[in-house]
Amino acid sequence: MSSSDRRSFLTLLAAAPLAACGFAPVYGPNGAGGALRDRLRIAPPDTRLGFVLVARLEDRLGRASAPTHALGWEITTDDRDLAITGTDDITRTNVIGTLTFAVTEIGSDRTVQSGEVSTFTAYSTTGSPVSTTAARRDAEDRLMVALADQLVSRLLSGATDWA
Repeated sequence: MSSSDRRSFLTLLAAAPLAACGFAPVYGPNGAGGALRDRLRIAPPDTRLGFVLVARLEDRLGRASAPTHALGWEITTDDRDLAITGTDDITRTNVIGTLTFAVTEIGSDRTVQSGEVSTFTAYSTTGSPVSTTAARRDAEDRLMVALADQLVSRLLSGATDWA
């Protein structure tokens, strides 16, 4: 058996347990990734954070021209001081974000998937007021991208039941 044949055999052997458990690639033929693409009407943003979130969701899921489902969402954020010096100066802050979501069928308003995702980012507060403000905005933008990516993963894992 040649080394090429051996590699092909080993690849097939490694994939066998995945096929037996019902594994299907998300972006493969008839996968949830294709079923969601361009089918969700995402609620429009009304804040800067919402704009960053929706932009990332549209990058990942597309902008629906003929949506079958609507995605509603709500962002909550909270700041937590992370590093405080002996003189009570705050040198690092966590921004904790939670994204609550619901996917409903257009026409029936039946909720087909809902839940929440959360994560955090941090930024340094040791610079000038201008650099601290810029660091905070960057941390908030990174937080929205991370929440959007978590939401897409959650939608893809649940879409096989409704998409």
